[in-house]
Amino acid sequence: MENKCPNCGGSEEHLNRIYEAKKNFPKDEHIQSLSDFYKVMGDQTRLKLLMTLEAGRLCVSDLSCALNMSLSAISHQLKVLRTAKLVKTTKIGKEVYYELDDEHIKDILEKGLEHIKEEH
Repeated sequence: MENKCPNCGGSEEHLNRIYEAKKNFPKDEHIQSLSDFYKVMGDQTRLKLLMTLEAGRLCVSDLSCALNMSLSAISHQLKVLRTAKLVKTTKIGKEVYYELDDEHIKDILEKGLEHIKEEH
């Protein structure tokens, strides 16, 4: 007798896919971290900051100018991005500069935009 999924009656092939999916499933703490990551990325202002920083290292004043927002609003969002390890800082003299933490962030932004621009 053929093995079937007890919920949908799917074939053994479906059961094999379910097994493969579960076998490769990340740990719960990784899922939680990924969820937190997407929550941070889910804010328009933070996305604009990250996209602006794709051009390179900028200070809070530069970012404030680029996004036409107050220094305090920019600083608040940068703190969230730093905590999430999406941006890093470099101090040069008295000025603090922000930049993307690594190339992965740029890749994620580019892939996301590529996906939403696809015509289906």
